[in-house]
Amino acid sequence: MPNILICDDEKDIVNALKIYLSNPEYTLFEAYNGKEALDIVKENEIHLILLDIMMPVMDGMTAMAKIREISNVPIIVLTAKSEDTDVILGLNVGADDYITKPFNPLEVNARVHSQLRRYLNFGGNAPSPEEYRNGGIELNDRTKEVLLDGSPISLTPKEYEILKLLISNPDRVFSPKEIYSTVWKDKPFGTDNTVAVHIRHLREKLEINPAEPRYIIVVFGQGYKMKGSRK
Repeated sequence: MPNILICDDEKDIVNALKIYLSNPEYTLFEAYNGKEALDIVKENEIHLILLDIMMPVMDGMTAMAKIREISNVPIIVLTAKSEDTDVILGLNVGADDYITKPFNPLEVNARVHSQLRRYLNFGGNAPSPEEYRNGGIELNDRTKEVLLDGSPISLTPKEYEILKLLISNPDRVFSPKEIYSTVWKDKPFGTDNTVAVHIRHLREKLEINPAEPRYIIVVFGQGYKMKGSRK
């Protein structure tokens, strides 16, 4: 049974989302600031988080950064229509999706269901271990573990899937639309910036100098590739 955490400092919004997500298959947790959300994630197995940005005690961005240190759980940012910068910043910090206020109940359920399906499938048991290696990067698709120079690194589910796509196809160029279609499993309309944000965040975790990447290379006008295996 999926555990969903709803975090917003406005109780009316939390209550509304609880109504939208009233489903016997879900167990709902609630928090009213980032610190409460972080504590719940530490103490419970959470499968998805709906997270507001502007909150007292600990804001959503800070909470998300701390959650990303310990968990790859999907995070959907709750944001107002006018707060486009929050969406971009949230994706940079580690969000997987966003929903704008005021909420459309059908959209809330669709996005939650989509993220849960991908995350639970992503975390499921693979039939056999698959390991990929490129230089200092090692990816084990059975354990979902990624090592960089022997040390584990924490990736969001989408960052992991992008890395898996690239490292399993060295030197093949993928357009942003191909990456989006494969990883998000959705129609790739107006998605170049979303992919670019995730690639940039992935580089920050993998590269010594993200401005001069050794692994994930931009092929101008075409897309991205994982530079061929090196010792």
